[in-house]
Amino acid sequence: MYGTGLAKGLMLTLRHFVDSFVDDLRYGLRKYSHATDNFGLRQGTAAKGVITVQYPDEKVAVPERFRFVPFLIVEDEDHPTRSGKDWCTSCGICAKVCPPQCIWIVRGNDPDTGRPVPEPEAFFIDIDICMNCGYCAEYCPFDAIKMDHDYELASYDRTSHHIHDKEKLSKPASYWRDIAPTRAYEEMLVRGTWEHKDAAKEARRGAASARAGSRTQQPQAEVQPAPVVTAETAAAAPAASATAEGATPWSEDDAKREERRRKALERKAKRAARSGG
Repeated sequence: MYGTGLAKGLMLTLRHFVDSFVDDLRYGLRKYSHATDNFGLRQGTAAKGVITVQYPDEKVAVPERFRFVPFLIVEDEDHPTRSGKDWCTSCGICAKVCPPQCIWIVRGNDPDTGRPVPEPEAFFIDIDICMNCGYCAEYCPFDAIKMDHDYELASYDRTSHHIHDKEKLSKPASYWRDIAPTRAYEEMLVRGTWEHKDAAKEARRGAASARAGSRTQQPQAEVQPAPVVTAETAAAAPAASATAEGATPWSEDDAKREERRRKALERKAKRAARSGG
């Protein structure tokens, strides 16, 4: 059994080895030419054999769900009301769920009142400790932290380059839509808008205030004073309505009362007959 599996593995390796030369002979040097974009040809499903990527001149396209170091989403610079505003509210959930505890957040305070405000004053991630698990992005209730596709982060200085601060982590929302269009669209469907939740609330409040302002600008109708109801007017109201409908006052109520009395006497007579029998 082990000998058969070993032979199959060696035959598969030999077939890939031969297919590599056959594929090179079929496409010729144009397969490696930089004059045309052959990346899709070499990395497509039609290619055969062992493929060598000439890194760093050539790079394999990463899938959309590829995750590396997290980054923070901020509003685009051309946003009409929230230019450069953070989506992060510094709630601290990402730091709590982080398995290696590589996230540090400093919440901002209002300089006038000293009260905390829902935005981070400082945000740090140690990428040497980060395990790229994606828990911070999954648990963020505001979709404010996402996993990046940039994996070329090697450097000789760990202190200044491998501890990312808020400025280095912040990237516009359009960047996330570019690298992960499918996931961004799915999140938009769940959230109900492309905007941040706070931006959507501000837009709704602005629309409500605009509607209220338009209503106040409309001319108010003259308010008629309510009629004073007295005992005489209350007693005369049923009679007036009955007379207006062409019926004798209280005639329908008397008829109904007599009908109920007759039915009650009939039921009483039936019960007496059953008990006497």
